[in-house]
Amino acid sequence: MYLVIIFLSLFNSLLIGLLGNYFGRQAVIFISIFIITISFLCSCIILYEILLSHNIITINLYNLFIIYDIKINIGFLFDQLTVIMLFIVLSISLCVHIFTVGYMEHEPYIVRFYNFLGFFTFFMILLITADNFLQLFIGWEGVGLCSYLLINFWYNRIAANKAAIKAMLMNRIADVFFIFAIILLLYYFKTLNYALIFSLINYIQDYTIYIIFYDIKVIDLILFFLFLGAIGKSAQLGLHTWLPDAMEGPTPVSSLLHAATMVTAGVFLLIRCSIIFEKSNFILFLICLIGSITSLFTAFVANCQYDIKKVIAYSTCSQLGYMFIAIGLSNYNLTLFHLFNHAFFKALLFLGAGSIISSLLDEQDMRKMGYLFVKLPFTYISILIGSMAILGLPFLTGFYSKDFLLESIFVSYAVDSLYIYIIAIFTAFLTAMYSFKLLFFIFIVKTNIYNKYVLLQEVNYFILISLFILSILSIFIGYFFFEIFIGFGSNYLNDVIYIKFEKFNNIEVEFISPLIKNLPLILTFLGVLTSYLLFFFINIKRKYVLKIMFILKKCIYNFFFYAGFFNYFYNKIYLYFLYYFYKFNVKVIEKGFFEFYGPVGFYLFFRDLSYKLRFLSSFHISVILLLLYINIITISYFVIMLNILWIKSIYLLLLLYYIINHKNEF
Repeated sequence: MYLVIIFLSLFNSLLIGLLGNYFGRQAVIFISIFIITISFLCSCIILYEILLSHNIITINLYNLFIIYDIKINIGFLFDQLTVIMLFIVLSISLCVHIFTVGYMEHEPYIVRFYNFLGFFTFFMILLITADNFLQLFIGWEGVGLCSYLLINFWYNRIAANKAAIKAMLMNRIADVFFIFAIILLLYYFKTLNYALIFSLINYIQDYTIYIIFYDIKVIDLILFFLFLGAIGKSAQLGLHTWLPDAMEGPTPVSSLLHAATMVTAGVFLLIRCSIIFEKSNFILFLICLIGSITSLFTAFVANCQYDIKKVIAYSTCSQLGYMFIAIGLSNYNLTLFHLFNHAFFKALLFLGAGSIISSLLDEQDMRKMGYLFVKLPFTYISILIGSMAILGLPFLTGFYSKDFLLESIFVSYAVDSLYIYIIAIFTAFLTAMYSFKLLFFIFIVKTNIYNKYVLLQEVNYFILISLFILSILSIFIGYFFFEIFIGFGSNYLNDVIYIKFEKFNNIEVEFISPLIKNLPLILTFLGVLTSYLLFFFINIKRKYVLKIMFILKKCIYNFFFYAGFFNYFYNKIYLYFLYYFYKFNVKVIEKGFFEFYGPVGFYLFFRDLSYKLRFLSSFHISVILLLLYINIITISYFVIMLNILWIKSIYLLLLLYYIINHKNEF
């Protein structure tokens, strides 16, 4: 049954890819949903067997290669972390498959789309279930490839082409560092198996590498490269710009890849390597720092966007920043809990946005929407549930992980915890602002183009079914799994995740002051009020605040509307610098200096010399023979002289050798 989950998705994608056009549209949809449903049911059974029964299953299929003392195998590891991620991936994938039936009902290339979805599910499962870093890297690259194919699904759109290439290139930058980490692990451990590396990590803790006048610890270098690899896949600051642009793909792609599963692969890697990361406090501080800056910056950017999918995409970056903060503070089980909860309510938000886009004939600009709660009541309720869950309002899924995460930051025994806590709660304030901005613009404000939507209604039941399932999960799933992840005395994850009890103490969270415990909730309501004043009240009393908004727009708004000008820097400065550097290197240095004074220079010199010497001859046969004779004599002279020097040098060497060996006779 364990291998069934892995190979069913591969069989699904191969079957649809090879024979899908012969089966027909309806058969392909039925086969895909049926197979993913079987896989999901198997994951639920495995979740019970592994997580609740404290079992760990390892399967070694065969040895990939053995070179001297290096042995790499193809194997699968089913532990508590694996089965939790399997449940997330397959449940979200099932909802997306159902949603796609309604969202892309008029799409002529639905067979190709389901084929790509099947391949993505297979590579994501391969990444999760790997028992070594090489197999994890194969799945890592596979989901990157499927991301490119799915973003570029509508390949006749230039924006989709550019977004897919950008996502591929920026992920390749991070993957190069991941490869460096794998090479170092293989060099020092002679294996890539998780269990062996985690058990031997203490033996290389004091090893150092001398790089540019500094002794750098090997463990720090490995963790730094792993961290850079995770930054690219999880879209943290610096390599985050591909994620908002990836919204050019179909909305089911945005939900599956860029909200719930693929972008969490970087966080999964850090959680999987939690035992290693605990060996370096500097890398943990760096993770915490990058996560806090990312969460704050992307929350600001989300407040200044008007594309409905880009608002949710920047929200994803912000929530991933929260997860990086928790990892930096060694709260790995809390990180996994927030990842688990975030997958469901963020998928709900994306699929709700897809329902709106589908109903409005592919309109994504929130400024062209308004007063849709009358026409799309079920979608409105779904997005409202998702928005309240991401805010962490009491008794919804987000409350159980996000609220506890903020409290654990406050009680962390770290110098930087107060700074991180201030950033985290201010990010919660901004989260409330952009979440209710989305609700106000789309559902509440009555726009001038409302008459355009008179005939609008919710009619597709496949879309409503997927939204209903995710709405139920976004309400109750956090409550059901709270005790497993972060319950007092819970030991479900102790075998696979490093839990440092002096850094993570459930008891101290319960004894902090009521003001601190309720501060995130207070700031959330203040964020809702601020959102009302800025995005709803302004539409009614526009003339009173026009001057203030003009000043804010010139000073602050444009900076965050253009996402901190990261794209401008990469496109206009960094890429132009590389272009002109390449141009100078090739045209001036390589094709200029070296070639002119190298082969081309020699050719031109002797060509000009031959043109000048040709006038010394009258082209009579006697003159030509005389010149030929002079050349032969000259060349022969140099050859003879060189031979004489060569013979003399050999003779002198032999004489010297004889003198050294017979020095006693003299």
